[in-house]
Amino acid sequence: MNKSPAPLSSQLSGASDRDAETALNMPASSEASPHFQIHPLPHRQHFHLMGIGGIGLSAFARLLKARGFEVSGCDAQPSELTRQLESEGIRVQIGHAASHLAGVDVLIASEAVSRLHPEIAAARQAGIEVRPRMALMEELLQSGPSVGVVGTHGKTTTTSMIAVALHGADLDPAAFVGGIVPSFGSNARAGKGPFVAEIDESDQAFGALRCETAVFLNADDDHVGTPGKTQAVYWETVEEQHAAFRRFVGQAKRVLYCLDWPGLGEFLEAGQDTCSYGLSENADYRAVNVRPDPEGTDFTVLKRGAVLTEARVAMPGLHNVQNALAALAVTDLYGGDVHAAAGALASFGGPRRRWERVGQLEGAIIIDDYAHNAAKVAAAVQAARQTGRRVRIVFQPHRYLRTQQSWKRLADSLMPADEVILLDIAAAGEDVIPGIDSTLIAGRMHKLGHRSIHYLPDPQDVLSHLRGTVQPGDIILTVGAGDVWKIGRALAGVPF
Repeated sequence: MNKSPAPLSSQLSGASDRDAETALNMPASSEASPHFQIHPLPHRQHFHLMGIGGIGLSAFARLLKARGFEVSGCDAQPSELTRQLESEGIRVQIGHAASHLAGVDVLIASEAVSRLHPEIAAARQAGIEVRPRMALMEELLQSGPSVGVVGTHGKTTTTSMIAVALHGADLDPAAFVGGIVPSFGSNARAGKGPFVAEIDESDQAFGALRCETAVFLNADDDHVGTPGKTQAVYWETVEEQHAAFRRFVGQAKRVLYCLDWPGLGEFLEAGQDTCSYGLSENADYRAVNVRPDPEGTDFTVLKRGAVLTEARVAMPGLHNVQNALAALAVTDLYGGDVHAAAGALASFGGPRRRWERVGQLEGAIIIDDYAHNAAKVAAAVQAARQTGRRVRIVFQPHRYLRTQQSWKRLADSLMPADEVILLDIAAAGEDVIPGIDSTLIAGRMHKLGHRSIHYLPDPQDVLSHLRGTVQPGDIILTVGAGDVWKIGRALAGVPF
């Protein structure tokens, strides 16, 4: 009854969802079917995306529509993203029903949706292909020159910077980003140049993806769960996660990796086309003469010892120097004007919720950041210290299991802040783990000697405390992957 599904590769040239619950993930590895299947798509095809309000599926929707496909979607509740999609001509229905499938050829489902969901069951009964999102990502990556950005932190910012740099160098990139890029006004960009994609390691299908250039940022132990227990968005062991990283980068035609992160070279295949970037002395693309100031950092880029360009990143923190260096290296690898790319990066303030400047309160600067694991939190605190202001952090731990695993490291990462205010854990759909709460972080910080740590579970108490103690020389950071961002906007008087 429906047209036989077929590949995007003929029409999609150069073109982190909400947390998963199960089951549409491809296996992390499979000897029998190591790659996703790609078929030729007919000229016109109707894609329907369940969970279209997620940051990843909304980007897919935009890329598909830009290439002329009919696109619709549904989600459990309306949001800013669903309203934006509707304003762009993408029909969004609230709730889930089999009636949504009328005329649909391919159903793309977020991993937050169980394969037993009635809408998915109805699609299969009607002969409609149900395609995992990573299968769609594979088709996009295989449709032309592609750059896949992987790692446990820094992906959204680095992917954004690569897209902005390539655009500044007139290479007309397409992009898929796990955040809104202000320069594009979107989390996606349809272009005729290289396709730049953020690859989500919490989706265990990512290891099967193939791209032309893999940009490998780091390999931490985030999204690692409990051995012997299958859990959504968690790998069972860090060894399994790292094996998927190894598979992803091993299948790329070329790998650009961060030499500053210990051990990344061990993931690479012998004889593979590789190059490195970082502040380390032996990096192929190296940042030297690094000059931080309260608003960002100037640096010189060397390519194998020779000056390539002068550059600036408009966000503080050495991690952002590394991210910008990766973007300039990719521009050079694709033959772009690196000086023009550096100019574009110098005015780029980052994607939304990544060192996002929200506003001010009585002279204090308010910044919002999505950081939610220890390494990200440490980087955000270091960036705040670079401003020379009094650093005041409002931190909301994310997920009970993550907090159970890393509360000591989270406490350590927050120690350099002048003041830390802790909210309750954002559960993100997880069950409460008895004995795991924010007071563990507070207790360790007290034990380590911090004298300005507060546990304030009521956001109204946080607002009252900050409004009553704010000073013009403060920088207030709202940090976490939950709804802590609302506090910063309330302080700054920004609607949400």
